[in-house]
Amino acid sequence: MRKKFKLFLRDKRAITPVLSHLLLTVVAVAIMSLATSATFMITTNLRETMGERVIVEDVWFNSGAGTIDLYVSNVGKSDIQVSNVYVDHVGQSFNGASSLEVNKHGWLRIDFNWTSEESYYIDIVTKRGTHIASYYKAP
Repeated sequence: MRKKFKLFLRDKRAITPVLSHLLLTVVAVAIMSLATSATFMITTNLRETMGERVIVEDVWFNSGAGTIDLYVSNVGKSDIQVSNVYVDHVGQSFNGASSLEVNKHGWLRIDFNWTSEESYYIDIVTKRGTHIASYYKAP
């Protein structure tokens, strides 16, 4: 009996295929875990970005204050934060509704000396990178 056991331990032919199959299984599980976590992270970010929907409902050119007032509404599925506002591709200071919850609205006031009868390209950029841009003509 001892002799057979020693022969069994010396015979390595069956151990190599078992270890190779085990190693292949471990590698496959690791790769699938990485793929699953990467997919989850990518789709979470896309869902948040695609859930951002902001519309400009009204634009007022205020000559007394030297501002452009925009009435914006968040009609998307996630809260937004305005990070930058550009008028004719130049960054401008602003105040007002810099963050809007879902289904909320408010005024965004841009400090800008505008000229009557001129068209201005106004671009509002959110923290996640969504652009709300269009041309508006001053009265």
